Amino acid sequence: MKIILPTDIATELEAHLPEDIVVVRVDSEGNLDGDATDAEVYFSWFFLKLTTLHRVLESAPQLRWHHAPNAGVNHIITPKYIERNLILTNGAGVHAIPIAEFVIAYMLSHAKQLPRLHQQQTQHRWQKGLSIQELLDKTLLIIGAGGIGQEIASRAKAFGMRIFGSRRHPQPLSNFDKVVGADEWKALLGEADYVVIGTPLTWDTKGMIDAEVLRLMRPNAYLINIARGAIVDEFALIQALQNGEIAGAALDTVFAEPLPLESPLWSLPNVFITPHCSGNSPRVKERSLALFLDNFARYRQGKPLRNIVDQRAGY
Repeated sequence: MKIILPTDIATELEAHLPEDIVVVRVDSEGNLDGDATDAEVYFSWFFLKLTTLHRVLESAPQLRWHHAPNAGVNHIITPKYIERNLILTNGAGVHAIPIAEFVIAYMLSHAKQLPRLHQQQTQHRWQKGLSIQELLDKTLLIIGAGGIGQEIASRAKAFGMRIFGSRRHPQPLSNFDKVVGADEWKALLGEADYVVIGTPLTWDTKGMIDAEVLRLMRPNAYLINIARGAIVDEFALIQALQNGEIAGAALDTVFAEPLPLESPLWSLPNVFITPHCSGNSPRVKERSLALFLDNFARYRQGKPLRNIVDQRAGY
């Protein structure tokens, strides 16, 4: 069997593959170091360019299964890709722990007024009397109670928070006080102190956090986006932040990345911007390789694969 591996990790992976596996390496531009016409499997890596993906698809007409390390695969599922009718699996779960920890950090930063306290330190000011809050008994709404959402909930529950979640197929979940369907979360906005966007970017979710949604949120509510920037109507969010319609936002992802220098989001005092780094961890690579190797063993044995993407749904 022949497989295509990215040059970034090929050496590490080859040490764990059976001896009868033939590897063709591909670089970040889509250049292959061998004949991939009979390759069955392609493992892409992070920051995959669409041009690189399409070059691989053209070079591997017998490709059957593509594994991507990303949780979000909206950049992969193009009409041209769907035409190939490949099995696509993703890296759902490998980033869940670092992202969940970041969400807790965003909430604590807001509740404990850490930016203000840090500012006071740099200004050598000893000023008491800030309105510092607890997370205890606060309500957290997680829009998208998948693997990442569930890791967030398990950590937030330890702080004594009340936790609501939404998912396409609602069901009771550990650490959630309530789980509703994908179209029912808007009714919960008026109760939420913190709203976390954890849903994949699809045609249905693009721009869904719009002016109407932001008006339904409480004036003291804090929005956290660790999913995809295009899920939020950025103009509506800026207006809501400037007008005090919500208390603030932590944004690890924005519509255009990197965030343009002229964006008002840089200077709004109630916004915490991070450069799409909430999923970063030295252990993500380790988990990504382990997931692929487990799935590769399943593929060879004809067993069901983990993390199969519904390409029509987008995740």
